[in-house]
Amino acid sequence: MNVDLLAIIAPVFLISAAGFIWAKMGRDFHSEFVTTIVLTFATPSLVFASLTSLEVSLAESGDVLVAQLVIVAATGILGAIGLRLFGNLPTHSYLPMLMFGNMGNMGLPLCFFAFGAPGLALAAVAFAVHSVTQFTIGVSVAAGSASIKQLLRTPVIYGVLASLPFMFTGTRPPLWVANTTEVVGNMLIPLMLLTMGVALARLKLSRLGRSVIFAVLRLGGGLLLALAVTEMFGIDGMARGVIIIMGAMPVAVFNYIFAERYKRAPDEVAAAIVISTAISFVTLPALLLIAI
Repeated sequence: MNVDLLAIIAPVFLISAAGFIWAKMGRDFHSEFVTTIVLTFATPSLVFASLTSLEVSLAESGDVLVAQLVIVAATGILGAIGLRLFGNLPTHSYLPMLMFGNMGNMGLPLCFFAFGAPGLALAAVAFAVHSVTQFTIGVSVAAGSASIKQLLRTPVIYGVLASLPFMFTGTRPPLWVANTTEVVGNMLIPLMLLTMGVALARLKLSRLGRSVIFAVLRLGGGLLLALAVTEMFGIDGMARGVIIIMGAMPVAVFNYIFAERYKRAPDEVAAAIVISTAISFVTLPALLLIAI
């Protein structure tokens, strides 16, 4: 592994490992409180700060937005067909694992360390699409029913909406607003990595058979779809790299929260998260070589 790849991977691995070790030592870590802070304040702040200080073109942002929507839709359709063909497995238990990768805890840091602030800005666009769809479509699939209230309870959407006037007019928010959202948003990456490490330490492996298959499908399928979409739309450069990295992330930790809440095979979901994350740490150098 060369020095440049190590510089990208090391912070992600070491910070999440610190959270993992912290939890294994039996130290207190109030995941619910930290997650609430991240979702309510840090995430919308980072999205707003990134989108209103874009160092990339609106065309590139549009490419990432459209690509992410297509990937989510394609994953949902292909995943639902696959689940029906191979054993008629219930979509409410298994489809969210295929659709939603760990873009927040892992994708955002990787894009930041790989491409810097411009990459983080583009990743924020993909993450915004991912978050809105996960906390609406994802929750609806797991719960078995849709609710508009869930969309209104998704803080990241307000960060996106607040940034739109500045993006379309080409202006910057007042300095005090920009500084505040930047400082609050900067909490996101370290807190998400620590939380991911703690969550992995607390999850228990069981029913490994199907979980291994879903872990491989999430990683491999996400990568292939991202490559196909970037090729189909002729997306290259940094935007292509961000789409590929975000598309090939392991199973999202929030899938376990939904599975536990609605009793949708939580043990298998937990195992898929741990396995896909372990595989992704091993395959990260190859993924970054493809993306960069």
